[in-house]
Amino acid sequence: MFWNNRLAKNADKDAFDLPFRFRRQRKSAAMRDMVRETIVLPQHLVLPIFVAEGITEPEAIESLPGVYRYPENQLGGVVRNAWLAGLRSVLLFGVPNKKDNEGSDTWSEKGLMVRMIKAAKEAVPEMVVITDNCFCSYTTHGHCGVVVGDHVDNDLSLQNLQKQVVIAAEAGADMVAPSAMMDGQVLAIREALDMTGFTDVGILSYASKFASNLYGPFRAAADCDLKGDRKTYQIDPANRRQAIMEALADEEEAADMLMVKPGIMYLDILSELRSQTELPLVAYQVSGEYAMIKAAAEKGIIDEQKIVLETLVSFRRAGADMIISYYAEQACPWLDELNKGEGHDRQQD
Repeated sequence: MFWNNRLAKNADKDAFDLPFRFRRQRKSAAMRDMVRETIVLPQHLVLPIFVAEGITEPEAIESLPGVYRYPENQLGGVVRNAWLAGLRSVLLFGVPNKKDNEGSDTWSEKGLMVRMIKAAKEAVPEMVVITDNCFCSYTTHGHCGVVVGDHVDNDLSLQNLQKQVVIAAEAGADMVAPSAMMDGQVLAIREALDMTGFTDVGILSYASKFASNLYGPFRAAADCDLKGDRKTYQIDPANRRQAIMEALADEEEAADMLMVKPGIMYLDILSELRSQTELPLVAYQVSGEYAMIKAAAEKGIIDEQKIVLETLVSFRRAGADMIISYYAEQACPWLDELNKGEGHDRQQD
């Protein structure tokens, strides 16, 4: 009856007398640009870089099309190119020749991690250099800590993490990023850094890191596959509350930033965490996410550029301050174009 009366009342009008017309804000490109709520800029992106020991030319990573393992002597150029593209931070992953049961090369003053950090900082001193602090790539067994019997020993792994991050700080790392998912790792790292005078080195914690099936391409790239799994220390994908608790525990232990990993399938975690902390949040668009987009784009199923930009916006919209992505450098010119606005007259550039 209500709508019948409204229709009769407006029978001589061209339109309904609607209280809200949201399309008024979408009627032109300039209007859409004006009211856009979420912006992604190159400085919001972090570029992961793989550095392999003992190679002389970049090695293509089959499972990550367009991503390479770089020789050490080319890392400086990679970092400079990233800076020129607009990026302001990189995340370094080492792929060493030397492996042992504990990953001792990571706390060697002549080890790969130290050499990577020094090369990156020498190339672009202003670049924020972040180290991934774990052991999986540096151990013979592929686990993220010290294996005792048939399990990863939490507290022995903490001791090795302390040695690793102090060496990284001495080499010039701006921020360390513990990804081992050991209980108390942030507290142990903060204590080690503070006791050795590195109070200004930040901690980006892999706070909500799930035991996901999306890491396969990374494990091939970083040579850290293993028999078995990491389910005893990474979070069950079914556990939302536990993920939030672990992240907030890392905040109490003095983490400077908190990460949610993987990205697109865990936006609910990112959004809820955003409502419970004021710390900067980081989303990691992991290797499997990158590889799926690449595969679908190569088959012509999706538009790669449009999908990548939509995913980056989704991370920011859900609460991420920063996004780690293998698309980081490639996305910079796409973001520049996007941020000019739909209504921008490119003929006037």
